[in-house]
Amino acid sequence: MDENSLIDLLEELAEGFGVKVRYDAIRQDEDAVYVAGGLCLLKGEYVVIVNSKATAKERINTLATALKHFDLDQVYIRPALRELLNEIPERRPFSLDSNMTH
Repeated sequence: MDENSLIDLLEELAEGFGVKVRYDAIRQDEDAVYVAGGLCLLKGEYVVIVNSKATAKERINTLATALKHFDLDQVYIRPALRELLNEIPERRPFSLDSNMTH
């Protein structure tokens, strides 16, 4: 499966979890660590912000890493995509609980 197809499938999977995917330029200082993006909680909604300058591999990794915060066992995922997701380390689930600590 090519990289663009993987990106499309990851975006579709994110949308299935109610996660919006945004491609924005992420401004960073020259001496800062490069950030390809990540999962955020904005106004009670999950959003994956992906650096618009990220390579296809970085986009795939950012989307896949963000999706690992969700229960992927409850949905059908194509085998090739499931294999990719299984290579990403588990993440602690996000919580919309208003009592969470900051």
